[in-house]
Amino acid sequence: MKHKILLIAIAIVFAFSAAAFAGGSTPKCTTKYPVVLAHGMGASAQILGIIDYWNGIPQALRDEGAKVYITSVNGMDSTANKAASFKAQFLNIKAVTGAAKLNVIGHSHGTIYTRYAISNLALSSYVASHTSIAGPHRGSAVADVILGVVPNVAQPLVGATLDFVYAFIFGDKNPNSLQNGYDLVRSYMINTFNPNTPNKSGIYYQSWAAKIKTMAIDARNWYFLVTWPILLYYEGANDGLVSVTSAQWGTFRGTHEGAWYSAGVDHLNIIDQPFGITPGFDAPDFFVGIVSELKGKGY
Repeated sequence: MKHKILLIAIAIVFAFSAAAFAGGSTPKCTTKYPVVLAHGMGASAQILGIIDYWNGIPQALRDEGAKVYITSVNGMDSTANKAASFKAQFLNIKAVTGAAKLNVIGHSHGTIYTRYAISNLALSSYVASHTSIAGPHRGSAVADVILGVVPNVAQPLVGATLDFVYAFIFGDKNPNSLQNGYDLVRSYMINTFNPNTPNKSGIYYQSWAAKIKTMAIDARNWYFLVTWPILLYYEGANDGLVSVTSAQWGTFRGTHEGAWYSAGVDHLNIIDQPFGITPGFDAPDFFVGIVSELKGKGY
């Protein structure tokens, strides 16, 4: 009899434990509308067919109940061409899901060509929110310097060389590397692009920036050893490619610079690169937070 009572007690404890566990495991990212990720310049959704641009972020979102779709455009091309390619994929995702709208999350140039598609290619009525992660909304001094350093007579040659690399190695279709550079020059973004690409009413626009605090010469951010100080001189605090000021668009949510012991959060760390090595910063958790908040806002 005592054994039966003990077994019943254990069963009750397990039942309550299971119920408590189930009650506390409600998915955080079950948004009303699916999420679409748009990558940045010089890359694709899957680089060289083996490296996932977003690394562990999509799976982290799906684990929390999000419906996530990943678009892929030319790594090097004009903003307008990338926007047209994005639009076609966006409409296909909308048709497949049957969703009335979609939540767009872009990184780097992905924040710019998606804005173009929304404002100038008639996508605004199908977009619930636009989230910008380290986007060069006011251009980048890096583009200014590169195009200023390369003599005008040599620019077509440099562009053609990059086009060859991106077409035959990265798989771009008819890339236009030189135009991609011109489209991110500060004067163009501020004086031409932004006035002609206004935010559309009914869409929630928000943005985040990233910041390198100190240039630690290690395996993590050595690739920004040249560009970080250039941007620091011309634009102030930055992530190696985009300044904190340039990254602000719509409702600015803040700047990520990682834990106190880290060198900061660079332009790649914020999307869980390289290969998830982001000391002091958890990119998948950051994105889960973004989508969880979109859910909370009814998007």
